[in-house]
Amino acid sequence: MAASVMSRSASCRSLFSRSPPTCIRESGHMYRLRDASRYGQCSRIWLLSLMFTLILVVHRGRRQLPAFAALARFYASKSYPPHTIISMPALSPTMTAGNIGAWQKKVGDTLAPGDVLVEIETDKAQMDFEFQEGGVLARILREAGEKDVTVGNPIAVMVEEGTDITPFESFSLEDAGGEKAPTLKQPEQPKEELKVAPAAPKEESTPAAEEEPVSTGERLQPSLDRESFIAPAVKALALERGVPLKDIKGTGPGGRVTKNDVEKYQPAGTAVSGPPYEDIPASSMRKTIANRLLQSMRENPHYFVTSNLSVTKLLKLREALNTSANGKYKLSVNDFLVKACAVALLKVPAVNSSWVEENGQVVIRQHKTADISIAVATSVGLITPIVRNAHTLGLSSISSQIKDLGKRARENKLKPEEYIGGTFTISNMGMNHAVERFTAVINPPQSAILAVGTTRKVAIPVEGEDSTSVKWDDQIVVTASFDHKIVDGAVGAEWMRELKQIVENPLELLL
Repeated sequence: MAASVMSRSASCRSLFSRSPPTCIRESGHMYRLRDASRYGQCSRIWLLSLMFTLILVVHRGRRQLPAFAALARFYASKSYPPHTIISMPALSPTMTAGNIGAWQKKVGDTLAPGDVLVEIETDKAQMDFEFQEGGVLARILREAGEKDVTVGNPIAVMVEEGTDITPFESFSLEDAGGEKAPTLKQPEQPKEELKVAPAAPKEESTPAAEEEPVSTGERLQPSLDRESFIAPAVKALALERGVPLKDIKGTGPGGRVTKNDVEKYQPAGTAVSGPPYEDIPASSMRKTIANRLLQSMRENPHYFVTSNLSVTKLLKLREALNTSANGKYKLSVNDFLVKACAVALLKVPAVNSSWVEENGQVVIRQHKTADISIAVATSVGLITPIVRNAHTLGLSSISSQIKDLGKRARENKLKPEEYIGGTFTISNMGMNHAVERFTAVINPPQSAILAVGTTRKVAIPVEGEDSTSVKWDDQIVVTASFDHKIVDGAVGAEWMRELKQIVENPLELLL
């Protein structure tokens, strides 16, 4: 730029010299003048050249003005040290928004790859958000308990180690380019109205009754908001004892409810005045369950096939295998049923299918592997972790996978790929001896689900002997729900016959 200015200055000086110039140089171009002595037009050419050069200089100077203006705006704008915006992650393929749970890191804490940053409640489950970069947490933009934060919106700010985080105390969602932070001044509006309108004498005469709820300064939260701060083990204990978490005042850090709080909980002796019911906000997971099951009942024409399965031989085989295992594994009836269903699915592949609508086409997708979803009840709702390729696994492997998946499901530690998918579902209520049989709703896009009741002893007449002679047989009642769009009645009955054959002759599972 300096060279260009010097060139222009030299050109201007040459224009006003005593003798007309022979040439003018401008931005690398040479403008040569005709010989004045030859053509006799020196004065006219000299004046025209002067005007031409001045026009070029002014034009180029104007083109530089926007650059200086942009530079001024840049230095005048608000700036922060180099930083990284952490956004709401998509923890499942269907997740569009999530709820912020308990933050596991506070401002100023060091982050290492794999550290749990915050708990996120998705449309499927409550999960830990494990951050995969290193640095320092400089600012939390979304507080615990905030609902329906859209995927991709900013939730926190991270900087490199050694960076001063003090400037980020005023960093807002607007600075991050996301949604504006909710205003906290709304509760003050009633106070301003009270100042404008003079208070009635009656209100001033009863300060204790009016000031009691205001004196605490605490924000009342729905029960599901507080559950985001409670550890899974505490939730499980409360569920087991039937203790309402919303009624417990936590004594742990930050007011969290602990196991000790649940164990010491005493229900209130007197009933408080108010309506004879309680409105509990539906969690994101509960809304998803409701929508999916409504969709299943509305779009999938269900029909049901029930059968009594003799498990006497299965129970004897199970006992023998567990005895010989020497503590290495402990098989359950459900482990045998998972394997039996997988084998039956390969024998009747029409049941191992899904109804798929893609790109304007409708197809029945027949799966080549038996991926069995296991219904697991958790404190926040039902989830179905998957035993993949169950037809290729041994009983001990199936047993260990089910135990691991069930444990992590109750602790909200499952990864999306561990519960999304599956080709067939088993829902087992056999541990509840009051449930003899039940029917289950199909888990779309699957075409079938098996509902398993409890084991019971049934008296069976002994053939060829006195009519009064009976023998006792251990049986379970199972009911399969089929989608009639995919599985015809005869096909569903054929699958149930194959399952009965395998369960009542369990040695086939060892082949």
